[in-house]
Amino acid sequence: MTELSKLTIAEAREKLRAGEITSVELTDACLSEVEASGALNAFVHNTPDLAREQAKAADARIKSGDTPDMCGIPLGIKDLFCTKGVPSQAASRILEGFKPEYESTVTQKLWDEGAVMLGKLNMDEFAMGSSNETSTYGNAVNPWRRDNDNTQLTPGGSSGGSASAVSADLCLAATGTDTGGSIRQPAAFTGIVGLKPTYGRCSRWGTVAFASSLDQAGPMTKTVRDAAIMLKAIAGHDMKDSTSADLTVPDFEAALTGDIRGKKIGIPREYHMDGMPGEIEALWKQGADMLRDAGAEIVDISLPHTKYALPAYYVIAPAEASSNLARYDGVRFGHRAKLSQGDGVNEMYEKTRAEGFGDEVKRRVMVGTYVLSAGFYDAYYNRARKVRTLIKRDFEQVFDDGVDAILTPATPSAAFGLGEMNDADPVKMYLNDVFTVTVNLAGLPGISVPAGLDKQGLPLGLQLIGQPWKEADLLAQAEVLERAAGFSAKPSRWW
Repeated sequence: MTELSKLTIAEAREKLRAGEITSVELTDACLSEVEASGALNAFVHNTPDLAREQAKAADARIKSGDTPDMCGIPLGIKDLFCTKGVPSQAASRILEGFKPEYESTVTQKLWDEGAVMLGKLNMDEFAMGSSNETSTYGNAVNPWRRDNDNTQLTPGGSSGGSASAVSADLCLAATGTDTGGSIRQPAAFTGIVGLKPTYGRCSRWGTVAFASSLDQAGPMTKTVRDAAIMLKAIAGHDMKDSTSADLTVPDFEAALTGDIRGKKIGIPREYHMDGMPGEIEALWKQGADMLRDAGAEIVDISLPHTKYALPAYYVIAPAEASSNLARYDGVRFGHRAKLSQGDGVNEMYEKTRAEGFGDEVKRRVMVGTYVLSAGFYDAYYNRARKVRTLIKRDFEQVFDDGVDAILTPATPSAAFGLGEMNDADPVKMYLNDVFTVTVNLAGLPGISVPAGLDKQGLPLGLQLIGQPWKEADLLAQAEVLERAAGFSAKPSRWW
């Protein structure tokens, strides 16, 4: 029965509706895989009892003829989403022991549809990282390995546990969040599909905040069709999130017509970076050829302010993080340091944060506090906000000129080894976000589609960037690319 965990959402949905399998059988198959996957360190809080209870309820619902698309589908939930009564730590020691008394809007929507929670997934601490090496739970590990090499590879970050779990068939899909590429980069590193919706398409309520103007939840799935199915379930207006858009949620799956004739796809010249591996350049060209063969028009475009995106992002995101993380003080919830005699409230704050936050979080909080300080606010933060406006305008002008979507690489390389990026130079790690951060700064939807393997047998992804609120069109284009690429490789089981 463990083969059941290899099903896609669409395949499982049909089998469940036809009565060929039950959600209990499907859930048990996934739970067996989760139990045997300790070496991947993808799942960090398992909820087998809850999963079986939800699966039984889903089976009863299906039997009664009430079958929402996600009913009975076993999922993994990134540890950034608050789940009622289940540890929700954002992979940080400072939230040790925190069990929310409420459910995030995204997960509540999934449970309302009858989905099943297998457990919580590993991630970078407070979603700050590109390799899942900043987690209090330890590193999540990529199920893929280089040919003839046992080096443990990163699954990407910050949604590394989600990517690893979906790629290794531990669950049928997972939730992720994307602040600067944290859905798309891990998806590319693990050979799965990762969709970052338009900012405001999915509620942020109940999701632990990193950078409030950039964070966006999205699906991490095995196929583009699955991403369309799951996005419909989690999208929609939420009164509890003031940035949530009050727009009708279309039937994203119905948009997968396979017809993209006449669509104009832009290739931004600024994304041709110095030092980009030849394999990624070649894959990018192949992707453009695939879309052209499907009837799309390929055009060269310019996004001139792209080169300023990374520095602008690494001013804005830490600034918002330093504000958001000020609430973690050891007073109301989570970890509190042991105090010495004579220590006051300031000492409690200092010791709690010193013990509770990891190095990368401390680094970003300090950067954020610095750029927001009186003497540097205009020089850094305000200037970065102006650059963000220019980046957004670049995209608007391209879309106004009739471009429907933009094709780029998803990452500047395939997955690298855990520990290979020198911690003494965090900028090296930050460069992993070079193709993804512009999408967050402009609030646009973006999707990573697995499109090929590098010479060492590791997956590479291509990214499509769409117009705001046009996820349906973006998914249609991504499915055509997915079909043309024909990516069907899976990691060899070693865990």
